[in-house]
This record gives sequence, C-alpha cells and structure tokens, in this order.
Amino acid sequence: MSRSLQKTRYDDMATCMKAVTEQGAELSNEERNLLSVAYKNVVGGRRSAWRVISSIEQKTDTSDKKLQLIKDYREKVESELRSICTTVLELLDKYLIANATNPESKVFYLKMKGDYFRYLAEVACGDDRKQTIDNSQGAYQEAFDISKKEMQPTHPIRLGLALNFSVFYYEILNNPELACTLAKTAFDEAIAELDTLNEDSYKDSTLIMQLLRDNLTFGDYSAGEECDAAEGAEN
Repeated sequence: MSRSLQKTRYDDMATCMKAVTEQGAELSNEERNLLSVAYKNVVGGRRSAWRVISSIEQKTDTSDKKLQLIKDYREKVESELRSICTTVLELLDKYLIANATNPESKVFYLKMKGDYFRYLAEVACGDDRKQTIDNSQGAYQEAFDISKKEMQPTHPIRLGLALNFSVFYYEILNNPELACTLAKTAFDEAIAELDTLNEDSYKDSTLIMQLLRDNLTFGDYSAGEECDAAEGAEN
C-alpha cells in the first residue's frame, strides 16, 4: 500500500471513529483501539515531518533564501499537529474519560491524554509549553495512580503507561534519572509477577517489557515509545 493511500485511510478511520465517539456511548475495547490506532498514525506523520523539517531549519544558513520556505512549512505542520491533538483531547475530556466505567478504560484514556499533551509540548514554547507539560504530567500521574491500585503489574495497559510516562520524563522534562527509575520499577514489578500474565495479553505485555528493557539498556527512550498496550507496541 502506498504511503499516501495509507495516510488517507488512517485519516478516514479517524474521522469515522470521531463520529462514533460523538454519539456519546462508551466505546467497546475494539472501538477504543481503532480510535487510538487511527489518531496515532494521523498525528505520527506530522510529528515525524516536524522533526525532519526542524532539523533542516536549524542547519540552514540564515542567509539562505530557502529558509523562509522551510519555516513556513514547519509552521504549517505545527498547525496541523495542534489541530489533531486538540481534537483528540476534546474527545477525551467530553466523552471518553467521562464515560469510562472501568479502571482499564480510564487508565487507557488518561494515558492518551498525557500522550497528546506531550505531542503538543514537543512543538510548544514559553508559557504555553509549561502549561502543556503540566497537563501532560497530570494526566499521566492520574492514570499511573489508578493503574497501581487497580491493575496487575503485568497488565499491558499499565506497562504501556509506564513506558510512555518514562519517555515523558526523558524527552520533555529532560530527567533521565526519573525516567530510568520509573521504567526499571515497572519492568522489575512485572518480572516478579510473571505468573499473573494473562494468556490473551502475553504478546503485548512481553513486547512492552522488551521496550522497557531496551530503553534501560541503551538509554534511548525515543526508540521505545508510542505504545498503546492493547494494540501491541509501536514506535
């Protein structure tokens, strides 16, 4: 499948799942995962493009006539990224978190909230960035507290949350020590309770544990992120 066709299909999928969400009923696990996969791919393309164009912009001489074109394109990508994140965050606050009736769904959606504020923080600056970071950390922490009380250490959603929360500490707060502590604790607690691993989620849980271990081993938290547990782990 061509990249352009694939992108269009994820855009269509996101539009469809947005409409389903706005009907107001609690989503099934399958619908929840479709929504997450769709928007993760829609926003992921913009994040990748922003990183590339920002790198080019930083390396371009200020006297280069192409600099303004590069800057304009970066700002266009930023605008699209903000629009997507804002849409997802509105769905989360208005429908998804409010309608969540079990701890698993609540943690899943709060993790999503932390993720999308994190994506906004990547392109934000000044006071806006500080507020966005606070919002991201608050959502992750609320999800983390619920997961510790209500979910097994081997649960893929709890592990995925720990993975992304550690990425937040590493990349957004520039705190590798806390990132390492969080990742190591999650990994060690899961290892200690491997006998509680659900057969249905074995593949997802072990894949996320591998990402946690890789982050700890290689110290590159950008290599293991974007994990939405019930779908498996993806970069």
